[in-house]
Amino acid sequence: MGITYASEISLLPLKVRKDKHHYIVEDEATGDFYEMPEVCITAIELLNEAIPLMEIEKSLNDWYPNEDIDVMGFINQLLELELVKEIDGIPIQRSYVNHSNSTFTRIPKSLGHYFFNSISSKLYFLLLIASTGLILFNPDLFPRYSDIFVFDLMFQNVLALLVISFVLVILHEFGHVLAVRSEGLPAKIEVGNRLFFVVLETDMSQVWKLPAEKRNKLFLGGMYFDIVVLFLALASQISVTENSLTMGILKLVVLNTFIRLIFQAAVFMKTDLYYVIENQTGCYNLMENGRNFLAKWLPFLRVPETETFAGEEKFVRTYASFYLSGILLTLIITAYYYIPQMIFAINQIMLPGFFEPITSIRFWDSVVFLLQILLVLGLLIYSWTKKYRFSS
Repeated sequence: MGITYASEISLLPLKVRKDKHHYIVEDEATGDFYEMPEVCITAIELLNEAIPLMEIEKSLNDWYPNEDIDVMGFINQLLELELVKEIDGIPIQRSYVNHSNSTFTRIPKSLGHYFFNSISSKLYFLLLIASTGLILFNPDLFPRYSDIFVFDLMFQNVLALLVISFVLVILHEFGHVLAVRSEGLPAKIEVGNRLFFVVLETDMSQVWKLPAEKRNKLFLGGMYFDIVVLFLALASQISVTENSLTMGILKLVVLNTFIRLIFQAAVFMKTDLYYVIENQTGCYNLMENGRNFLAKWLPFLRVPETETFAGEEKFVRTYASFYLSGILLTLIITAYYYIPQMIFAINQIMLPGFFEPITSIRFWDSVVFLLQILLVLGLLIYSWTKKYRFSS
């Protein structure tokens, strides 16, 4: 459908909220959100007043002399976003998607507010300081790579790790859910995937209904619950017998929680802390713009171009340094925990098991562990080759 300056444009119902630097536009039908500068909001207001397009462009040029005004281009962008209702009275078909967020709506707002209020955030921070103090006072509490080996058999260790990880992830996500409900917003936990691995993640799309100063507790809700788990697991070790099974489980809980908290600082991934940084700076394409900034020296980091608004350049440069620091942190965690764990498991458990009789459970424990290693390596190689095929 051709659009001219004589065309009459009618938009769908949109809700506009002022953000830190620009505006958040909500498509009320789908619940989708878009960031737009002030000039676009003014254009939307004029369109809703049925002002002719030629007059809109003239007015915008007068009011925003430093902006490159292109009303026709903006209309085409609105069409791509499916925010146009009619052109010259002819309805525009759209691929309607309703993002339902009905799960957990029975959780009362008061319960969420009990865990997330002006006082609780300070308490969570104090618990983090207390956990640090416990480790400094008793360095034996600091998690070590060997804490994963609670049992003599690897299949038992793997099973224990999977069960504990699942429970702790559920607690983490429920922290997000309660934080969302504390603001009276709908929340749900979705099943997603990272390549072949199933993950749980809380739908945080409704966070854009809130002003920026209220969003951080929703992003940090999971980490707050992690901090509580870390403190309780550390404090409980003080009164537990050193060589007991309970102590082994507590150490595994600390190790699992500690690593996940550290990984939150790896902001080269979109972690909870990454979204806090985005929210604090008001730059909502920080990762993409940061990668493209680094692509000047590291071309393989380049991603499709995203818009960088005026004044965001300094935040992008700062984030780029955090991006590289996050990669370094990941390498350190791998070298300190994961590689030693693998070496220990191979030398102390898997290889000795192959010298046991074929009827021995230790022999078959080694076989299962070896198959797990080969499966992980196979998936890793497959993901690399798949990525190479798509990039080429």
